Amino acid sequence: MTIMLALLKSMFSSFRDLLPIIVVIGFFQLVVLQQPMPHLAPILLGLLFVILGLTLFVYGLELGLFPIGESMARSFASKGSVSWLLFYAFCLGFGTTIAEPALTAVAAEAAEVAAEGGLIAVDKQAQAEYANGLRLTVALSVGIAIMLGVIRILKGWPIHWMIIGGYLMVMLMTWFAPPTIVGIAYDSGGVTTSTITVPLVAALGVGLASSIKGRNPMVDGFGLIAFASLTPMIFVMGYGMVMH
Repeated sequence: MTIMLALLKSMFSSFRDLLPIIVVIGFFQLVVLQQPMPHLAPILLGLLFVILGLTLFVYGLELGLFPIGESMARSFASKGSVSWLLFYAFCLGFGTTIAEPALTAVAAEAAEVAAEGGLIAVDKQAQAEYANGLRLTVALSVGIAIMLGVIRILKGWPIHWMIIGGYLMVMLMTWFAPPTIVGIAYDSGGVTTSTITVPLVAALGVGLASSIKGRNPMVDGFGLIAFASLTPMIFVMGYGMVMH
């Protein structure tokens, strides 16, 4: 009964979060375009599935991913092995990123466009190699980014100087990278911070900062996601320089 009440509460919260989108679409469809909503029944069924899926996803995060991420971070901190902690951070960043559906979709689209533009051969194997290379590059960059973020938490380095330095590097590389890769690189920074990566990485940062004496979880625990967004842009532009 308690679980059912929690799920119903989460469903209501998900519907409340989606309500502005529903209102915007309904307003423009009915008031601006002045057209009836096409295929109303499938749309309502799809909306129900979205609410249900979002509810189960958020509830799953609260029930499983956040606790396991924080507990593992605390365990590594209490163990006192920095090398194992950094290796875990790299594997977490690499593994969650390579599994991101959004990254897979963007990489496949980029390979298809690259083939149409004559940058790579127009065949399935060349496109698959290009897409896999792009995915591996982004995953590698996120793994390194999470490692850097963990080192920042351990050392207490100010995050703003690292972020400013990273974006200065992004601006510099933009001048030298092939124009065909710049947009893909910028998008890669966004698709890495999606449904799989964010919960586990955020839990790692908060759990680690909570376990280290002298660290404030609000100040030091957050910021890993910013590194995960920044480094793919640098690595993908470097990948473009090599490939093109």
